[in-house]
Amino acid sequence: MHQHPQQDLSTPVTGAGRRSPRRRTSRFTGLVAAVAAVLGLGTMTSPGAHAADNPYERGPAPTTSSIEALRGPYAVSQTSVSSLLVSGFGGGTIYYPTSTSDGTFGAVVISPGFTAYESSISWLGPRLASQGFVVFTIDTLTTVDQPDSRGRQLLAALDYLTERSSVRTRIDSSRLGVMGHSMGGGGTLEAAKTRPSLQAAIPLTPWNLDKTWPEVTTPTMIIGADGDTVAPVSSHSEPFYNSLPSSTDKAYLELNGATHFAPNTSNTTIAKYSISWLKRFIDNDTRYEQFLCPLPRPSLTIEEYRGNCPHTS
Repeated sequence: MHQHPQQDLSTPVTGAGRRSPRRRTSRFTGLVAAVAAVLGLGTMTSPGAHAADNPYERGPAPTTSSIEALRGPYAVSQTSVSSLLVSGFGGGTIYYPTSTSDGTFGAVVISPGFTAYESSISWLGPRLASQGFVVFTIDTLTTVDQPDSRGRQLLAALDYLTERSSVRTRIDSSRLGVMGHSMGGGGTLEAAKTRPSLQAAIPLTPWNLDKTWPEVTTPTMIIGADGDTVAPVSSHSEPFYNSLPSSTDKAYLELNGATHFAPNTSNTTIAKYSISWLKRFIDNDTRYEQFLCPLPRPSLTIEEYRGNCPHTS
């Protein structure tokens, strides 16, 4: 999406021989600021005015380049969680914004796929965290856990993250999401079905024997791949998406020229739309709606994109 340059309205326009109205404008601006201060409002030109309307908004206004970048505006720290110290899942790594100056952040737990380990989805940790989220990439109890088990493990990891982890004070426990690859993607749907209070779900090339999800009310973006032979979109991602109720904010992104294992390596298209979805629904940040609606068109990396617009949550 092309970004149109904003007009700079702050520079006084003067004609030949005219005095600049800078002083008068300055006095007027000061008066507006004073009135706004009395009313407890920000001025219309204040960068924080929009943020004041949405206390969950984090980071500067997004651009296409900012959501496609390998790293966002936040420096990231990480901490390992031993499987010996937790129950209900297999431990993992927490990535989080280093600074606490912006307050709390929403959080996301990500599950790997069948026979896979945390390392297979670890690239998403710092990439998402640097945009303003606490991200927990986890190992599962065994590498062959099925989707229903992975769904329970995602929720157990969220509970650990918000209740017991060393970064729990950095998290707003009312703003949580889940993601997962393959079996973990199927588990993502299971978790969203079980816990409707989740704010966002992103199944990545998901696999599940259950093809219908009419109970899911969590805003859900399903990412499939046109070349997936493990969980073909025709028997997995597409029926999953089609079964989500029309009242649920939902999207279906099919990657072009990609396989089932696309989520296992750094992928700008997955990152770009995952960031936009998480920002839009975990942070309720409507500045990211522009990347989701109108629906993205097919491209070198997008085979197809479906969704309901405008989003309402």
